[in-house]
Amino acid sequence: MQFELTKQFLSDVSHAVSEKDSLFIIKNVNELHPADIAEIMDYVNLQEAQYIYQLLDEEQAADVLVEIDEDVRDKFLASLSAKEIAESIENMDSDDATDLIQDLPEKKQEEVLSEIKDESQSSDITDLLNYEEDSAGGIMAKEFVAANINWTVKEALKMLRKQVEDVDNVFTIYVIDNKAKLKGTLSLKKFLYASDKTLIKDLYRPDPIHVDALIPSEEVASIMEKYELVVIPVVNDVGMLIGRITIDDALEVIKEEAEKDYQMASGISEKVESSDNVWVLSRARLPWLLIGLTGGILGAYVIGSFEDEIRKFPIMASFIPLILAMGGNVGVQSSAIIVQSLANNSLEIDSVAKKLIKELMVALVNGVICSLIALVFCFLTDITPLLALTIGVALISVFLYAGLFGTFIPLVLNRYKIDPALATGPFITTTNDVIGLLLYFLIGWAIYFP
Repeated sequence: MQFELTKQFLSDVSHAVSEKDSLFIIKNVNELHPADIAEIMDYVNLQEAQYIYQLLDEEQAADVLVEIDEDVRDKFLASLSAKEIAESIENMDSDDATDLIQDLPEKKQEEVLSEIKDESQSSDITDLLNYEEDSAGGIMAKEFVAANINWTVKEALKMLRKQVEDVDNVFTIYVIDNKAKLKGTLSLKKFLYASDKTLIKDLYRPDPIHVDALIPSEEVASIMEKYELVVIPVVNDVGMLIGRITIDDALEVIKEEAEKDYQMASGISEKVESSDNVWVLSRARLPWLLIGLTGGILGAYVIGSFEDEIRKFPIMASFIPLILAMGGNVGVQSSAIIVQSLANNSLEIDSVAKKLIKELMVALVNGVICSLIALVFCFLTDITPLLALTIGVALISVFLYAGLFGTFIPLVLNRYKIDPALATGPFITTTNDVIGLLLYFLIGWAIYFP
């Protein structure tokens, strides 16, 4: 049954903790899924979270630590000793343990590693810490099941039984040679039906899809999504099998990238949470607000430059919001489509020129339709033909410019290894506002004062 956290339940938990009612916690909290327990610990205060954590068994405590929100976990880990953290880490997969240790100060990292009794796990974590966080090596787990290509089925079964003790979920059996190089994968069905003396090399499937440990984690997630994989092996520069990445880690990467792109598109320059302090939130938002301020000042300057024309034909000013809104919308739409295509790696086939021409045609069609609607409005409201013509031509011009600009900028940013998500939101909107106003008044000036 799915658990739903309510204010009443949180109140009951807080009351139980204050009364040291361990039976209530064990009965109503400890029986829940680790993700649900983590959600409770995200909401209660630090002292209450510590009390709940102390009542969990070792494996549960490890699973809950993995699920807790990062900001809450940082504060919680600061209240634990290195030995207590090490005890939980010993019950985690190497990738989860590495993620947790990476959040600790450098000095405490060393203390925790020294407290881990399992030298093999400590070595695995130390190895993983050497990889960049956003690389395949940074999100892989060192636990996997592998069979030597020269083993018989009987030998493999004996060795695999030992290996599975450290692996929670066996998605596939990897086949390696004597130098631990990845050769292929082994079907569990074939393995179970084969006779004891059958060699693994007669059963395995060669050349599996795999990734290098140094490639970006975002690329790994894209490969797993494309080929619908639940797990993918990771190799080093000489082809040795060194780990595996499971679907939950890939989904976490996709989620983080989506959140980052959404924040960038909204004008937030760094990853922030609603729980962050005022200075952190302000620092993340201010750069793009300053860009918007600059755009507003430039826009005011453009309007001021055509002050005489506006004085003679003041009704032109009434349609400034229309030009600004349409240009911004078109630019954001175009850039959003390109950013999405770049994220999905679906732009490689089409040339840049072809993409620009396509967006130009889309902008032209939409511009003509919107201009015709605007002309009908002008006709029904007795607006002068010259102003109607100005609005119609300006809308088509703004659509064409915004469509091309919104398409071109993400491609340029991507070409120079800058996140194209920066192109959406405030940057595109502000630029289109200034250029849109300039086009509108220049077209009006050309029509009214030929």
